[in-house]
Amino acid sequence: MTLFGYKIPMMASLLVWCAIWEIVGQSGVMFLIPPLSDVLVAAFHLVQTGTWQAAAITTLSSFLIGMAFAIVVGVVLGVLMGRVPAIDNLLGIWVNIFVSAPLSALVPVLMILFGMGETTVIVTVFLFAVWIVVLDTRAGIQHVPPSLIEMARSYGASRTALYGKIILLAALPEILAGIRLGLVRGVKGVVIGQLLVAIIGYGELFELFSRNFDMDNFWALTIILFAFAMLVSALIENIEKRVEYYAGVR
Repeated sequence: MTLFGYKIPMMASLLVWCAIWEIVGQSGVMFLIPPLSDVLVAAFHLVQTGTWQAAAITTLSSFLIGMAFAIVVGVVLGVLMGRVPAIDNLLGIWVNIFVSAPLSALVPVLMILFGMGETTVIVTVFLFAVWIVVLDTRAGIQHVPPSLIEMARSYGASRTALYGKIILLAALPEILAGIRLGLVRGVKGVVIGQLLVAIIGYGELFELFSRNFDMDNFWALTIILFAFAMLVSALIENIEKRVEYYAGVR
């Protein structure tokens, strides 16, 4: 971005928002928005408490288990839909429905099916993340050049080698893009799931802080969560850039 002929770093907008937040908080016009400096101090103290560490472990555990299922199921379904037209026609409409559906509305149903516990949160993370992984994997598989597959077959590649060394590697950039978007949606799913269950992990802390109007810790928890989502997304994006080679040669 350029302004008056000068190149402005992308992080400049974030600094502007931080400055506005600090000014609004210091003015005291809005009780629900404390100064950013107080929130950062609260975040520093919060991460040192056993309560936050236990909640973080519970939340991270639900997130990782849900994402592991979402990635495995999403990639397998995406490969099947990309390679088998009959499966694509059968499942395509349902995948598109679930991608665009407001999945938060399903959480109360999941609570009835799986109870008020960690299983509901894991299933919520899975449902939020899996569909975008399916769609991106399917797109990657369908864009693998037929000539690449024919060349592998002409050299006598087995079915395992064809999928493991040709098709999946050629589709890897799209698969990673789907996983990156799925991770971000998974963070949203774990928070929504725990907020509605409200007895475990971050959901319990959000409920506790909001009920006591402890806005410093409430916003501190929110910032920590946002930072985690951005960190995970940046990590996968970095891996994506490293495998762009496969997209270039296919």
